[in-house]
Amino acid sequence: MCNSHLYAHTHPHTHEPAPLLTRRNLLRLSALGLATAALSACARGRAAVQTVPTVENLQPADLAGFAAFRQKVTVLRDERYFLIESDGMAAHEMMAGIRSWQQQVPLPQPYHGANAWRIPTVPKLAAAPISARTALFRGAIAIAVDGVPIFNALNNRGDDTLLVGELDDFGGHAGRADDYHYHTAPLHLQAQAGTGNPIAYALDGFPLYGLLEPDGSLVFGLDEFNGHADAAGRYHYHATRTYPYINGGLRGEVTVSDDQVEPQPHTTPVRPWLQPLRGATVTGFTRVGESSFILEYALDGRTHQVRYRFAGAHYTFEFVGPDGAVRTETYERPRGE
Repeated sequence: MCNSHLYAHTHPHTHEPAPLLTRRNLLRLSALGLATAALSACARGRAAVQTVPTVENLQPADLAGFAAFRQKVTVLRDERYFLIESDGMAAHEMMAGIRSWQQQVPLPQPYHGANAWRIPTVPKLAAAPISARTALFRGAIAIAVDGVPIFNALNNRGDDTLLVGELDDFGGHAGRADDYHYHTAPLHLQAQAGTGNPIAYALDGFPLYGLLEPDGSLVFGLDEFNGHADAAGRYHYHATRTYPYINGGLRGEVTVSDDQVEPQPHTTPVRPWLQPLRGATVTGFTRVGESSFILEYALDGRTHQVRYRFAGAHYTFEFVGPDGAVRTETYERPRGE
């Protein structure tokens, strides 16, 4: 079996055990300075041997759109990749508006160092592009300029995640690893990213712009991947308000393993994942501090809260009922994560 996330992302966010040649083992090899490692022959659009960047040969880099978020997002590069470091937490109110809630909450993720997001420095069009209508249901397919990953707009049942009520008012939600990510275009980033700048980059390296061209003109002639080339022949994607919302797949060369793009970061849950809570609507999300949060939801006309916080590797979740009764659960993040 091809290598994959330690915990793979699907919808519902199903996490499968990793095979012997895991992403973590590859990253450990890179940390030892072994810059190349063999991936399985299921590579697609590129040779089956992939260079894994090391942390020693990286340099700071500028990439259009990220400047407004430099306090929380770091861009580095080596000869093959831009590396995007972040904690995956959006600055806006997350989760509010979800009508089909999986009882997950946003937690900071370790998208740093060898576990950063990677996009090619020189993207190339693929001879066999991959459509998100029929593939790429695991893992991210793009990274927004605020450091939040973007997943396929369809869940693993083939349903539009927006139309079935799984997303918040900004087009995102938390997966089974309590990892926040978008499924539709983060159009709210257009103003922050700046005129003419992308709001995201697909994992094939091509930029994703908002509803207009970089010069402010209207968008015409998009292909099935929500992309086209400009007058100079430079391919790029665009956001749309209707499906596929984001890049509708990957027009560029990538390596795909077990239906997800590799390499990409792994996420490790700190607690067991939960089942969807039928009838619940998430009504609010508050940051109490850097490491403390409150998610509020309504169920049967009554208000409930999930108050959670962490200190180092220790996580505390308090589930507060309408009558004020509190159930507390505590967890420890696995060592080394």
